[in-house]
Amino acid sequence: MTNCKKALITGGAGFIGSHLAERLLKDGQEVVVVDNLSTGSLKNIEGFKSNPKFDFVEGDILNAGLMEELVEQSEIVYHLAAAVGVKLIAEQPVHTIETNITGTEVVLDVVNKFGKKILIASSSEVYGKNEAVPFREDDDIVLGSTSVSRWSYACTKAIDEFLALAFYQQYGLNVVIGRFFNTIGPRQTGQYGMVVPRFVQRALKDEPVLIYGTGRQSRCFCFVDDVVDAIISLMNCDEAAGKVYNIGSTEEITIEAIADKIIEMTGSKSKKEFVSYEKAYGRPIEDMMRRVPSLERIKKMIGWEPKISLTEALQVIVESKRG
Repeated sequence: MTNCKKALITGGAGFIGSHLAERLLKDGQEVVVVDNLSTGSLKNIEGFKSNPKFDFVEGDILNAGLMEELVEQSEIVYHLAAAVGVKLIAEQPVHTIETNITGTEVVLDVVNKFGKKILIASSSEVYGKNEAVPFREDDDIVLGSTSVSRWSYACTKAIDEFLALAFYQQYGLNVVIGRFFNTIGPRQTGQYGMVVPRFVQRALKDEPVLIYGTGRQSRCFCFVDDVVDAIISLMNCDEAAGKVYNIGSTEEITIEAIADKIIEMTGSKSKKEFVSYEKAYGRPIEDMMRRVPSLERIKKMIGWEPKISLTEALQVIVESKRG
């Protein structure tokens, strides 16, 4: 078990990172968070920043000197820092590519130098336009044209995975890769295109709920507490090293249906409004119709599956946004 060890979380002031930090602190672990606050927020770590076992460093993962210092003092590293969200990717493609590829390269180099254990956060975006649902970790990846900036994100995450697995194969680095599928929960912002917080915020204000595309595309939303359980359990399991694991829910719902559900749950007077991707993002965006994970591999390895239903997750999110 790693519960007594000092953990470093890159991107730890972000949505998932802050929940992970909070859980590790509750488990009695020392936690250091490094974040440049480009998409993370000090508000996310407010509830526990006075904990004597917690330390926050404002800094960038591209700073190899800083990363050396922080990794050397830690036993395990959770690498969650990344450029995320379709909106951010569409608007800042150079930033996305540099952060995701160069950042991961710096972190892996340093972690390998000190022989530490690391989890790399990847994304279901890696599956691209693959239609073989449910997605299995060894499935082919099917990406769109390089002229469509959306695919640059999927590509950066695929490169991160290739690089992490190369470090495992070549140097025996103890690395685990988690492919996250649409994680939701309190502290998630709708600012970068995340659908659930956007819908909840608008429904609570009785504003039109804006659905991008047809609304017939479906997703599986997984509550952040379940995701945190999965990544901690994977890091506690030595046999998990050197593999990719889907981390998500298999409860599938269309985007229009989730809008209906949120409007109903909030007692909102909001109407649904359909907006083309081109209008929403200022450029054409290709989207995939279904995204459902196979959880076979992670179940077999650590016995994990989500415990919190979509309805329960939405109730918690709605209450957190009301407050």
